[in-house]
Amino acid sequence: MDHVPSVILGLCSYTHDSAAALLVDGELIGFVEEERLSQQKHTREYPRHAVEWLLREAGLTAGDVDAVAYNFQPARYLVESPAALRLALSTTTRDRTLPRARGFAKVALRTQRRLRTLGQQFPAARVSPVLHHRAHQLAAFAASGWNDSAVLVVDSLGERQTTTIASGHDALRPHTRTLEAINDPASLGYVYGAVTQHLGWRRGDEEGTVMALAALGDPKRFRHLFARAVRTTPNGFALDPAYFPPRVLTSGYPRLSRRFIDETCPERHPSGPLLDVHRDLAAALQERTEQVMLHLARRARVITGSRRLCVGGGVATNCVSIGRIIEAGIFDEVFVPPAPGDAGTAIGAAVTVHTDSHSRRPVSGVARACYLGPSFQDQALDLRQWPGLQQKTLGIKTAEFLADQLAHGMIVGLFQGRVEAGPRALGNRSILASPLEPGVVERLNATVKFREPFRPFAPMVLAEHAAKFFTLGQEAPYMSMASGVTDKAREHVSAIVHANGTSRLQTVTQSQNPFMHEVLSAFARRTGVPVLINTSLNVKGKPICGTPAMALDCLASSGLDALLLEGRWITK
Repeated sequence: MDHVPSVILGLCSYTHDSAAALLVDGELIGFVEEERLSQQKHTREYPRHAVEWLLREAGLTAGDVDAVAYNFQPARYLVESPAALRLALSTTTRDRTLPRARGFAKVALRTQRRLRTLGQQFPAARVSPVLHHRAHQLAAFAASGWNDSAVLVVDSLGERQTTTIASGHDALRPHTRTLEAINDPASLGYVYGAVTQHLGWRRGDEEGTVMALAALGDPKRFRHLFARAVRTTPNGFALDPAYFPPRVLTSGYPRLSRRFIDETCPERHPSGPLLDVHRDLAAALQERTEQVMLHLARRARVITGSRRLCVGGGVATNCVSIGRIIEAGIFDEVFVPPAPGDAGTAIGAAVTVHTDSHSRRPVSGVARACYLGPSFQDQALDLRQWPGLQQKTLGIKTAEFLADQLAHGMIVGLFQGRVEAGPRALGNRSILASPLEPGVVERLNATVKFREPFRPFAPMVLAEHAAKFFTLGQEAPYMSMASGVTDKAREHVSAIVHANGTSRLQTVTQSQNPFMHEVLSAFARRTGVPVLINTSLNVKGKPICGTPAMALDCLASSGLDALLLEGRWITK
């Protein structure tokens, strides 16, 4: 009898960062975040564009889908409702007891309704809800390609869990086993988001801005407060509800207490002045986050015995914390997948359902893959919508031409091949600039990205020359790790060194991205430096450009000098 293919659609939907992934017979056909196609940053809408593209790519219809893997389990929320009654035992938390119990029950029912809605869209499919942290674990471990490792997931909330330590096994049929879990209200992601919002930035979006700001502050002022408020325990950490009241899954309940505000500062308005107290608060928050992440990494090492670590969940995007774990030498190697946040759980959920089905087919196309979204290589380009733009087609020496323009100080958008997975541009949807150009950081922030002047820019470097400039001591293919820098970096490429003496680097190999490897090599021949500034092809508040139209809008509306779009050189 002919083999009937197994078609599993993995979804992250209805919460934030909607995304979809498709596994056919265990092979990853593709993955893309909906925002890259819909232009709505962090969208929570059902990922219609993403799903349509995946089915088209595989030559399938909605009726061919056997299983829909969803990244939450509704029943797990319900368990927290009776558990919330323990809050009634303390005068500090008593007023949140019933609202918290009601909130978790309400989300459980809402999640159940969402599963029914998905079932109606895919009538032949079984809808399989996957435990959120298991989806994170599988997304990280399967992407590593390792046969075994410790897996640490730290986020804001998945059903009840906020932190899990697991062991991962088998590169071909990846599976994980959770060894320890920390439940809400102890949540590092909740703390970071709450303080981000207090400092005047968007929670769930601009935590990276607070991480950058932290380098300009002195943590001493609020160090003792955070040591009290986020206390380490033998197997993890706990929050003091006097500073961070227990979460209520309904709006209208503040995330910070009056005591926290009295002992730190009033809430900053987004357009308000940035004061030393704000810098110091960010610095203390970041320092405590790094300490707790190191503590959790050490715990993962002890209970798994593994010499390798995969890290997932939203807090894994805190690249300075990841850098600290690597520097501490707890593990031989640390891996963060290209999409460690919720979007990546679309892949993790699909892998989980495939593994649980006991299919004899191995998982393929996930390990060490980051260019997973749509490509527009053969699409005709009509510039009539952008009357100020003009194009010319380049010849075969495109990389040499681009390196030459960059060496002469141009800031260039690059749109080539498949869309990257995750929050970082990795050379396919990037803005590139020379780190040797005087004032380049100021120019990028002010006229191209339209963002805060203290925000640093990340370098991409030829992997074979990385050790001359960076002290990390391992590859960093997805720009998810902050590294210390060498004297040579400080001397030659100071533009990519942040105030804390680190850089969030991307190491580039020929096998990972042949074109970017060629560009970096050509730039090095002209300048003696195999390093470029690489930031995402977007402006502040907009998603990374997933389509040619989005990229052309970005060129037309920003201070970009030019856009290299699939071999076409487009200027104003």
